[in-house]
Amino acid sequence: MRNMSPLSRTLGILFLLALPAPIFIVFGASFNGTAYIQFPPETYSFRWYIEAFTDPRWARAVGTSLWIAAVTSVVVTTISFLAAYFTLRYAPRINTMLELAIFSPLFFPHACMGVAAVALMAKLGIVGTPGAIILAHVIVTVPFSYRPVHVALRSVDPDLIRAAEVMGASELRALKDIILPICRSGILTSLLFTGIISFDEVTVTMFLIGPQITTLPVQIFTFIQDDASPVLAAISTISVIITFLAILLLERVAGLTFFVQRSGS
Repeated sequence: MRNMSPLSRTLGILFLLALPAPIFIVFGASFNGTAYIQFPPETYSFRWYIEAFTDPRWARAVGTSLWIAAVTSVVVTTISFLAAYFTLRYAPRINTMLELAIFSPLFFPHACMGVAAVALMAKLGIVGTPGAIILAHVIVTVPFSYRPVHVALRSVDPDLIRAAEVMGASELRALKDIILPICRSGILTSLLFTGIISFDEVTVTMFLIGPQITTLPVQIFTFIQDDASPVLAAISTISVIITFLAILLLERVAGLTFFVQRSGS
């Protein structure tokens, strides 16, 4: 920062201030007393927050998004841990190919993945069910789950495993008493981060919802097409707060460095 010119420093500060600007606008509009979204508000009211908490559609959508995100994070973290553990311990030669397969969802637009997902779920006969949404979310979030788990497992000293085996510990005992405690931060990072992504996912989910189930992001998208009232700003603010608290918890528990390969790994 010391070597930056005043113009560069000013532009950098303005850029950083502009990033959260849309969030502040939505936050301000959520307190608007009129029946339409406006910023800055002419009058202030908590009316739209009261409506958001009392309307059963929003409560149901929030609850659905939360439990789907929780199930998705547990399932995808388990899959990522088992895949990384097996590869690093028994099949290091296929590590590159496995990572290519795991990160392949990042190469495709979510709209294309949605079309593919609905075709697959239709074959399985589960379109419009929670299982279809969870399966699709697992596919979408697995690249973000695998990285922190893989980095955590690579930080385990192989000598610890060999010492445990020499002392007569079974592989399951070594996994339980040595590997899992060392990888705790990476596992928690995977759980929290994939939960955040699943909670906010909308594009792929839109292809798989049914009359009996919908998530909060899809409910917001559907609602805005019919009625752009400030309740949308209130719901969006609540969603941002939930995501922000999850990110704070993630940083508090493990930090965000698990998404970067450590030197020497």
